[in-house]
Amino acid sequence: MLNSLKTFDKSSLKKTATKITTETGDQFVEFKNDQGLTERRKVTENGDFRGFVVDLFADIQVGEILPGLILGSQDVAAEFDLLKKYKVTHILNVATLVKNSFSENFTYMNIDLLDIPQTDIAQHFETAFQFIDEGMDKGGCVLVHCNAGISRSSTIVIAYLMMKKHWPLNKAYQYVKEKRSKIRPNAGFQEQLQTFEQQLKSSGQINDC
Repeated sequence: MLNSLKTFDKSSLKKTATKITTETGDQFVEFKNDQGLTERRKVTENGDFRGFVVDLFADIQVGEILPGLILGSQDVAAEFDLLKKYKVTHILNVATLVKNSFSENFTYMNIDLLDIPQTDIAQHFETAFQFIDEGMDKGGCVLVHCNAGISRSSTIVIAYLMMKKHWPLNKAYQYVKEKRSKIRPNAGFQEQLQTFEQQLKSSGQINDC
């Protein structure tokens, strides 16, 4: 079993594609290329694809957020030895087109989220927080990841700190950015984090300092 895990090649996974249509009518296709990396391409009026590579290089940088909570990309989630190094027990996968690599070895939760401003990520905060708490309360370590570890996963982690640490948005954002410098929630997620901040303030759950 261990040898098969170490020789796992994520590029061998069956290739699939997902078509995304935004509220403005723009269409995108997300898929895995031959290197196993995620690409998103815009569908033009004549049906052709025009787009960009979402992640060009393997990213195994781990952001250590709290004892028992780390943040990273899909590449971290596919590195068995790295997961064991950080004593990961639970993995929250909020990516699209990224399968759970080691379902027999870790406890997973999947929340399929598109990294577009129209995605209502806030509706999943409570479920995500419960999963993170479950792993940490059992003395484990939780990895939160999306495709690139930049937008979706960082939004979940920032919101978690706002709730659990009673931090305002700016403090939680800056803290996570110090741990993983490339984070950048998309504009829609930033607006939802601002709304979440107001909700927490209204209920007296955020300290301004």
